[in-house]
Amino acid sequence: MKETRLTELSNPKSKTRAVRLRTSGASMERRADGTILVHADERLEDYPRVLTERLIHWARVAPDRALAAKRNADGKWRFLTYADALRKVRSIGQGFLDRGLSPHRPVAILSENDLEHLLLMFAGQHVGVPTASIAPAYSMLSTDFAKLKHVMNILTPGMVFVSKGLRYRRALESVVDPGIEIVFAEAPLPDRKSTSFDSLASTTATSAVDAAHAAIARDDIAKFLFSSGSTGLPKAVINTHRMLCSNQQMILQGFRFMGEEPPVVVDWMPWNHTAGGNHNTGMTVYNGGTLYIDDGKPTAEGIAATVENLREIAPTVYFNVPRGYEELLAHFRNDARLRENFFSRVKFMFYAGAGLSQSVWDGYRTMMDETCGERILMATGLGATETSPMALQCTWDCDQSGFIGIPMPGVETKLVPSGTKIEIRVKGPNVTPGYWKEPGITANAFDEEGYYKFGDAVRFVDPTDVNKGFIFDGRFAEDFKLASGTWVSVGPLRNRVMQWFAPYIRDAVIAGPDRTFLSMLVVPNLETCRLLAQQLSPNAAPAEVLRHESVTKKFTALLESFAAQATGNSNRVLRAILLDEPPSLDAGEITDKASLNQRAILDRRAALVDKMYAPHPSPHVLRIREN
Repeated sequence: MKETRLTELSNPKSKTRAVRLRTSGASMERRADGTILVHADERLEDYPRVLTERLIHWARVAPDRALAAKRNADGKWRFLTYADALRKVRSIGQGFLDRGLSPHRPVAILSENDLEHLLLMFAGQHVGVPTASIAPAYSMLSTDFAKLKHVMNILTPGMVFVSKGLRYRRALESVVDPGIEIVFAEAPLPDRKSTSFDSLASTTATSAVDAAHAAIARDDIAKFLFSSGSTGLPKAVINTHRMLCSNQQMILQGFRFMGEEPPVVVDWMPWNHTAGGNHNTGMTVYNGGTLYIDDGKPTAEGIAATVENLREIAPTVYFNVPRGYEELLAHFRNDARLRENFFSRVKFMFYAGAGLSQSVWDGYRTMMDETCGERILMATGLGATETSPMALQCTWDCDQSGFIGIPMPGVETKLVPSGTKIEIRVKGPNVTPGYWKEPGITANAFDEEGYYKFGDAVRFVDPTDVNKGFIFDGRFAEDFKLASGTWVSVGPLRNRVMQWFAPYIRDAVIAGPDRTFLSMLVVPNLETCRLLAQQLSPNAAPAEVLRHESVTKKFTALLESFAAQATGNSNRVLRAILLDEPPSLDAGEITDKASLNQRAILDRRAALVDKMYAPHPSPHVLRIREN
């Protein structure tokens, strides 16, 4: 078969920063029933049995190189070298073995991203004791701890680690059995069976560590990662050693330059998610890189810490969510030192979690040209907690946002016609065997041929050329029919709403199942709305801001212009309400990835939805003339 060189798909008129990427394409097979199978032409190369084999390698080859770093309270970086990391991983692993920990008595981690957290994850993998990083929001933002209780009931942990004992005290006292050992990095809890992290990491490692490491099979459990719970309570996704190691080899074959120059990463993505906890941490140790743990967040307030870090550290690869890129863009425009340092050696910019607006994409392309005179690969892919995460990835230069690429080496993709859409399914060594203690849910997650069902739709960029890749086309669980029988594709419509109403909107929930027209509940950007209502006090309540005439006029005008460009009832939104009460984590309206649970919001706020469809709606309902 003739090799397809994906680099030939780049824009030939632009100068692209020279980096070695994947060069092979994909092939497809059409079945008589309309199903299409797509696979990479390049085979998946050999990969380690356990991820910490790479830690052992780099501790021998580059013992004094920093594996990770995090700022202390005084702002100075605290570094963890490869040699020191391996020594502590072995000591902690011995402590796990001494306590008889196992898949049925794993280690639950209640912590933000920090060096202790990283060592615990690698120690568990090294000796075959699974760990589970739990979303801090379950402990810190929740009031009833319902999700935390559910998670602990599934795990039955033999040890719980907390970064700061007093900070997690209320959650521990409410949920964790007093007989379970607590390991703390700082601030021990009184009256609890507890051990300091330093004490655990000082355990003398014996030959038992080496024996336990040697006994690990590829399909043994490496860790548990909990799904976000967007369609119910979180599920414990089994992550095997085969999944983690094969996926890192897929990533390396997609981005060959990481094998030539160890990656430098500045990253905030939480490790209870697969992007941060699998993709980014794994990519660092697999390729002998350095991870600078970023305490920033992709918010107007939290981005300042990220900016400070990026002024100092020039990453070679960079990861963020679209909101983070949006917040950074203004800082890049206003700070020459920041943008020059950032673009000095970055080779790949990855966005994940949601669609990146074309205006933000174009803004970065312009800035690349002005700052370094080169285009830098900026792309996304398709993956899930169940796929380790990378399954499909765009590894070539594109002229627009949203391309998710083609399957990675070793991944088999199945495209199944579903009405007017195409459902995507995958299988490969990076795919989970299922959910811990959930055989029924596991069975429903796979089809009769063993393909994992994302529940997502995709479409071809070019139906005549599979090597142009795919574009995400929404989630089937969110789509619905209007009373007329017209299908509404919620994902693509929501993305258009987000772009059209920027910068005054943070998110939107599309309403209208079995109704005659579409409406939406808007999560506003309160900061930009306050700028519209400048006459008000800076401390004015959200409801007062959102009902101010200047704000309602702006949203009504945007609603009218959005409807004017619609092509039919399936993408024409006629009414909206601005939410002055933000979505609630406790009520299940927000997942731990900070994304909206559309179904939960529509159910909980059904009264508001009814107001939008009232024959004579209240003044709080924004609307346009309906034909």
